[in-house]
Amino acid sequence: MSRTSNRRLFRVLAGIVKPAYRLVARLRWTGAEHLPAEGGFIVVPNHLTELDPLTVAITLYDNGIMPRFLAKESLFRAPVVGAVLRATGQVPVPRGTPDAAAALTAARAELASGGAVVIYPEGTLTRDPGQWPMTGHTGAARLALATGVPVIPLAHWGDQEVLGRAPSTGRQTVSLFPRKHVRVRIGPPVDLTPWRDDAPDLTHPVGRHAARLEDATDAIMRAVTDELAALRGAEAPPALWDRRRGGRL
Repeated sequence: MSRTSNRRLFRVLAGIVKPAYRLVARLRWTGAEHLPAEGGFIVVPNHLTELDPLTVAITLYDNGIMPRFLAKESLFRAPVVGAVLRATGQVPVPRGTPDAAAALTAARAELASGGAVVIYPEGTLTRDPGQWPMTGHTGAARLALATGVPVIPLAHWGDQEVLGRAPSTGRQTVSLFPRKHVRVRIGPPVDLTPWRDDAPDLTHPVGRHAARLEDATDAIMRAVTDELAALRGAEAPPALWDRRRGGRL
């Protein structure tokens, strides 16, 4: 149901967004065979630019999937954008409040209906100087372990050349022409078998599950990093950039 719900609205939006996107970027992807043919699943992308949700959404849409993103709650209050997010069934995440766990509960219902939920584990644009993925928040791991659904790593590269940030200053950069080559690589499901026993219940505090969730999250971020390394044809750093400490682990 969720893969086809609001299909008419998605088509209208796609008819507007895709031509505009293609004016500035040529999108190509590989690994679509790793997207489950049925049942709910979680997609975990790296986060390079404010543009990459469109990269991810178009990739999934063109493979017959109507994605649901976990997005920060403030976006839902924005004019126009908020109305679109609500109409297409996106899931608000009220960060830093006790209600944040409610977003996982809503996402769990979406997964149970056979939908695809997109979660950015980093929670913000990467601060890694080489634009590699950082350490992640545990929400995706927590949801995956509680539901048993597959976690699909998705890496993208090139869209940061359209809309990005200068590594030295952090200032936003925009380059619309010439068209950029944007590539997406979808990987096989992350093996979370070591952490599936005694999986956390979404209705209870993390508590004693914290270490397990951190380890499972690291496995997820490593999988995303491996896909990005293959996409870039470069060797990833041996340690992830720690988003909390501003350095490598």
